[in-house]
Amino acid sequence: MKIDTNYIEKLAKILSDNNLTEITLEDENCAVSLRKEITGVVQTVAAPAVQAAPAAPAPAAAPAAPKADNRKTITSPMVGTFYTSPSPDAKPFVQVGDTVKEGDVVCIVEAMKLMNEIDSEVSGKIVEICVENGQPVEFGQVLMYVE
Repeated sequence: MKIDTNYIEKLAKILSDNNLTEITLEDENCAVSLRKEITGVVQTVAAPAVQAAPAAPAPAAAPAAPKADNRKTITSPMVGTFYTSPSPDAKPFVQVGDTVKEGDVVCIVEAMKLMNEIDSEVSGKIVEICVENGQPVEFGQVLMYVE
């Protein structure tokens, strides 16, 4: 059975353009189902360390408060291959130190030969890119950290 990738691409565009999460079409020869996972932004915050009370009084010094991790994540909405730019010879969408706003394209995840632009769901500065260009990614995997 030959898969018509143009047909799949058109279905994916319909899915995206109409803010649908799933579309299924079926006839006597073939069934096609596309699903878009919706993920929320996960923010990780470090919990303060618990310390035991000292046995003897210590000199009065202000304890240093642990620094909270205020980084936000950009995660992969699907399984696929991570790309930093639209083509091998193009400049990356973003680099560490770049500022992004919600809705900016930050990378591409290729899935089933479809290039899916990944938009940032947060605004801030890219502080870490966690995946190498061309590496496989899993659903929900952290791609980048933003402060």
